[in-house]
Parts: sequence; structure tokens; C-alpha cells
Amino acid sequence: MEVITSPSNSKVKYWSSLLQKKYRDSEGVYLVEGEHLVLEAIRKNLVVEIIACEDFKINYLGDIYYVTYDILKKISKVETPQKVMAVVRKKEFSIIGNKILLLDRIQDPGNLGTIIRSAVAFNVDTIILSEDSVDLYNEKVIRSTEGMLFNLNILRKDLKTFIPKLKEDNYKIVGTRLTSGMKVKDYIFPKRIALVMGNEGNGISSEVLSLCDDFVYIPMNESCESLNVGVAASILMYEMGSQNE
Repeated sequence: MEVITSPSNSKVKYWSSLLQKKYRDSEGVYLVEGEHLVLEAIRKNLVVEIIACEDFKINYLGDIYYVTYDILKKISKVETPQKVMAVVRKKEFSIIGNKILLLDRIQDPGNLGTIIRSAVAFNVDTIILSEDSVDLYNEKVIRSTEGMLFNLNILRKDLKTFIPKLKEDNYKIVGTRLTSGMKVKDYIFPKRIALVMGNEGNGISSEVLSLCDDFVYIPMNESCESLNVGVAASILMYEMGSQNE
């Protein structure tokens, strides 16, 4: 078994480049780390090649490159890397289904990961990220989805121009606010819906707000000023899903 030991090896340089968004975009691939994520990617037939520590065993019939732990440290952004990584193809996504979540300028990778997990849990069909939201293939986003990234349609669009197209396809655009609108428990979610969640600090942009048909909010104790967007989105997706079961 040949083991890659040199950081100047061409494969190591290539894997290291995928830590940068511009190379992930140009190559159409990204890195995932840890046995759970790698196995999920194998199940979805998305793995291009596996990078494994020399003492790690994995059942995979494709290309496996064995490396030293020091090499894994070089191509990982965590302090203590796990012993297996994979180069994974980006999926080709298209909009499907009646339940869509629009994310306007979401910036925190952990929030996006939480929202993706909840979207899978509560049967959202498609997530549409605004063009100025955090990169879907940011390593923190990938880790926080815990593999759910592979189970959902996720597109990136200019919401200002894309929402009118959704309206033409008879989607009701439902925005979220802290207080104004209808209480989420009182709102009858339409069958064909696009729910909008806004930026962590500033909420939904004024341009997107102007395109919303209805607004809902989550009633809260007055002592709590607001909810984390991942928590709020999860509550709203649960309510949306429970009505449309």
C-alpha cells in the first residue's frame, strides 16, 4: 500500500485547494470529513475519491488514497481531523415539490446546517439560498448538516428575480416577522408555499419583503427579544409540515 507523505504531492495540493470556495466552484466538488459523512456520500453515489489515514479501513471499490495523519491535518480545517475524508461531487439540483424554504442572506454556517437538518425532518422539498448567503459547501455547514445535505434539493438564486417566477407557478410567498402578520398557529398554510426566512441580524431585506403575499410570526414571551433563525425556521417548518400532512 502506497502512502502519501509529502505535502508537496500534487494530490495534496489539489485537496488543499478545495478548502477555498473558488476552487470548489470551479471543480464542482468539495470535501467531507468523518466516517458518517463519507458513508452517506457513498450511499448517494457522490464520492469521487476517498482520502484515508494509513491505518483506516473502509469498504469502498473506487479510488482510495492513503496518507499520513499529518497530511490529513493539512487538508482539514478542524484541530483534530478524523481519519477519513472524501472528495464529493456537487449534485445537480432542480426545484421540486410544494413546500419551499427561501433563505435571504443567511450568514452563519451553523444556522444553515441546522435549517437543512430541520428541513429534511419536516419534509420541506426544496431550499433556495439567496446569492449572498453563506456557501453551502463551507466545511462548517457540511459538518452541521450531519449528512442531511445529501437528502435535499438546494439551489442558489437571486430571490428578487426568482420569487416572481414562483408566483407565476402559483406559490404563495409567506414572509416572517417578529410580531406583525398572523400568529403561526392561526395561519392556514397553502398547499403550494414558499416560506421566507431572513438574515440573522436584519431579517428579510426590504426588496424581498415587498414580494411577500402574507406574513406570520411566532408569539413569544416578552422577555425574549427574538429567536435564533435556525430555531425559528425549525418551528415554522414544523407548523407548515404538520398542517400539510
